[in-house]
Amino acid sequence: MKKIIYITTVICFSLLTQGCEDFLDTQSYTKQNTSNFPMSVDDAKKQLTGIYSTLSTAINNVADSHFYMAELASDDRFGGGGENDKDMQGFDHLMNTKPNRLGTFWEARYQGIFRANMALETLENLTDWESETQKNQFTGEVYFLRALYYFELSQTFGEVPLVIKTEAENLPKSPAEVTYAQIASDLKNAIELMNSTPYTNIESGHATKWAAEALMARVFLFYTGYYSKEELPLPEGEGSITKTQVIGWLDDCISNSGHDLVSDFRNLWPYTNEYTVEHYDYTKDQGLMWEDDGNKESVFAIKFGTSVDWGDQYKIGYSNQYNLHFGLRSNNGGESTFPFGQGWGAGPVNSEMWNEWSMREPNDIRRTASILNVETELDSYEYGADTQMEETGFWQKKYVPITAYDSDNNFKISYAILKDNAQEDYQLSHTQDLVLIRFADVLLMHSELSQNATGLNRVRDRAGLDPVAYTLEAIKRERRWELAFEGLRYFDLMRWGDAADQLAKQEGVAIKNRGVDAVMRGFGGGYKARYEATGGFWPIPNSQVELSDGVLTQNAGWGTPDAEFTGW
Repeated sequence: MKKIIYITTVICFSLLTQGCEDFLDTQSYTKQNTSNFPMSVDDAKKQLTGIYSTLSTAINNVADSHFYMAELASDDRFGGGGENDKDMQGFDHLMNTKPNRLGTFWEARYQGIFRANMALETLENLTDWESETQKNQFTGEVYFLRALYYFELSQTFGEVPLVIKTEAENLPKSPAEVTYAQIASDLKNAIELMNSTPYTNIESGHATKWAAEALMARVFLFYTGYYSKEELPLPEGEGSITKTQVIGWLDDCISNSGHDLVSDFRNLWPYTNEYTVEHYDYTKDQGLMWEDDGNKESVFAIKFGTSVDWGDQYKIGYSNQYNLHFGLRSNNGGESTFPFGQGWGAGPVNSEMWNEWSMREPNDIRRTASILNVETELDSYEYGADTQMEETGFWQKKYVPITAYDSDNNFKISYAILKDNAQEDYQLSHTQDLVLIRFADVLLMHSELSQNATGLNRVRDRAGLDPVAYTLEAIKRERRWELAFEGLRYFDLMRWGDAADQLAKQEGVAIKNRGVDAVMRGFGGGYKARYEATGGFWPIPNSQVELSDGVLTQNAGWGTPDAEFTGW
């Protein structure tokens, strides 16, 4: 019976338009089901929208998501939050805080995968496509999204069930090689199907061939690095993806996509928006302006808007809740800390990152463009506000609430109230895109794969830095500085084999807990022990293990007392 419950749960949670009972009807003349949906291109657009919508479904519970985990688990940030925010601190210490940690993320990603499987099984039936090009673009986007969802699951949990059809099954974990072969196959299909036109010709927020090429490189680097392989597998009998192929796809993206670096690194971030830039001493009188609309550096992003609604739990993720969580805790975050607004205090920046960056690249504008030093930038700041934990005096500037002033010099809790007509609610007013793939990353991946400094130095030149010769160490440093706080550092450490040692360096760093001086320490045996026990992967939600009737097994390093974070 448990197997049946598990199957039904997966199907019911994943339906595109109907409840479970409607889906199980064999025929319906008044409701949409697999016998009469999709029947037109308009239906196909609804299907595709349904798959994209699961990007933000995971953000309904932002504290249990791939990006949030990756940021707090990395060595560049601590957990933070208040004394009762054990979920934040648990991620930092590679420890568990509840039975179904990351459960909503698991469900959202498999919901998207089910919808993608449904689309791939039914899109071929449509006959009213405007052209073969339109059909191929739609299908390519579906392949891209399924690949992205499986990649995020694999980076989070390691080995996961591989579901590539809508038929209900109770499946065990697939070997990593099998799942990555499917990811590679889906991305190869996406690259071959989607339009080879500049990104500006594709609807904003939609995947492109260029995004698929970039994601293929990210997948290749993680799989071959973490699993010590030379090539990325394809399904049995189809061969493999070589480094040479991946470099070729990146060459294509760099030369033909229309993407490029924006003129100034600071123009990537909302503190240079028109309602803030001239009121912020750091950016005033420098000719800066946020390049958010049609940003040429954004290769793929999750879009947010103003239709967020407390009354509908599924609409919370329509606003960028990462900004809220990474904001300054109350008693900070108001006009006195302009332009950095209020939130939950997650993710204080490791002061050792600031120090190392200062030492290695003292003239790098990206350091102060990416990190707020409260001692030098703010006139007023309260340490220990609202029982802030693991505090360092450093905060990231990329994804954080940004306040503003209107034309009458009235203070606003968010620039988006003026720019986007967002709600005047500090928890809901965040419309900033979450950029998952940026063109600077494309250039750095190309340099790493080709062992050529061209892309590396193009990124450095934008930051006003002198060129350097190619070395892996130079790439490691450049990725850390350029891509800080963008959800990539933790996985870079995993694939380079550096994670255990780098994470352990957090121990002994000076912090404040509730405003009192302390030092960072490891729990459960320490950072290195926790990483070596888990391999960097997280526990499969217990509910999924139980519902599978033992078919799905728990990951190594979890389910024991030393894996449970009980707080400071």
